[in-house]
Amino acid sequence: MHIMNAKLVIKPILAYSTSVRKEATSWRPWGGIQTEADAVKEEAHINAELSALNLDFPVKILPLSLVKNLDQARSVQLDGVDLVIIYGATGDTELIRSFISEKRWTILFLRHKSGPLYPYYEFAHAFLLRRWTDEVSQPGIGLDDVVVDDYDELVKKIRALNGLKGALGRKVVVVGGPSSLFYGQAAADRAKEKWGIEIKTVPYEPDLGDRIKKKMGDPRAVERAKELAQNYLSSNQIKLSTKNEFVINAFILYQVFEDLLNEAGADAITINECMTTIIPMARTTACLPLSLLNDEGKIAVCEGDLVSLPAFSLLHEISNRPVFLNDPTFPHNGVVTVAHCTSPTMLNGKDRERTNLVTHYESDFGAAPKVEFEKGQEVTVLDADFGEKIWVGFKGKVVESTAYPTCRSQMDIEIEGDWKKLLSEMRGFHWVLVYGDFLDEAEYALKKVGIELRRI
Repeated sequence: MHIMNAKLVIKPILAYSTSVRKEATSWRPWGGIQTEADAVKEEAHINAELSALNLDFPVKILPLSLVKNLDQARSVQLDGVDLVIIYGATGDTELIRSFISEKRWTILFLRHKSGPLYPYYEFAHAFLLRRWTDEVSQPGIGLDDVVVDDYDELVKKIRALNGLKGALGRKVVVVGGPSSLFYGQAAADRAKEKWGIEIKTVPYEPDLGDRIKKKMGDPRAVERAKELAQNYLSSNQIKLSTKNEFVINAFILYQVFEDLLNEAGADAITINECMTTIIPMARTTACLPLSLLNDEGKIAVCEGDLVSLPAFSLLHEISNRPVFLNDPTFPHNGVVTVAHCTSPTMLNGKDRERTNLVTHYESDFGAAPKVEFEKGQEVTVLDADFGEKIWVGFKGKVVESTAYPTCRSQMDIEIEGDWKKLLSEMRGFHWVLVYGDFLDEAEYALKKVGIELRRI
């Protein structure tokens, strides 16, 4: 179903030392690896652990290298490596530091109880991170980049960095240009600077209008739209409560969006003026096409919002699941309502939720999914700020799928944490939501691009 935007390349390195007994002097440092035989045994241990990692996303783990001096360190090839995992079974700070660079990410793995105790379990904080001062000051690695024993934590960090790699440098098709409601070109410039996003703008006139007319006049495109619509509606999870012609037109518009993405070599699209300009052109709304693209594992965001698109992209890549862009309301008594008309239907990445195809709320026209979100489902929510400096994040649970006079896909969420803090911390506008708990991964990834996540 979903194909990750990028594959993280990981290089594991065992940095170790051996000792020789000497009389009447201190000859043995801390640590359970003292001989070459100990190192060979630890090599097998690490390889077994790496093979058993519970990764439900694709990464490339290169062969483990064993290194005990700087000459050996210089022979380790790190070109094209995104993440170095250093196993700190040595007391040699210069050897450890030789693998750390601001050009790539680094995780230092230490053993306390998971195997032979590592010497750097003692030295990591004072010698490496604080550089024998009182402040953390080592470039290229920080407190959050050290893992002791915990492979679940290591997997979270790998997931976070894999997601971040996928979110960085993304190509985005922007129909109608960036929305002035969401800081327009300023938001586009910030997304480019912070996230390396490459934008291809497609004007409504004549480009999009001509494309829609051409598709509507193409018998093969119309026939394909009818077949796709019939197949979609044949699902037991889909109920039709709008005109069938709106659905067929939605699949014609879906093909137009497909073409735009293919031509740009992109997998992300956002539509400005999707509640006004596009409706008379397409004789439907963009809601269903955007939902379909998200279900396929692409990035499809309405309203030309380049403020929330990086958050959408990051959460999508971290979770390996479709993301729901939504309008938030006013948190109160531990609950908040979120709603929009473009929700994906396969929110767990595999199964389709019960969905009623209805009209878009504000226009009472076209086709929009009203998704029945799973009651009790844990969700992660990110709220991106306009300035790309401080985001807010929280976990919650779906209280119920509601039926308020708002955008069609909607839910009440029970906020996990201090809802009053959320009320005072809210910023930006659109929120992004995904099934599951990915808040730790989001926080770790955001630090790498200089964004603070304020957790509720």
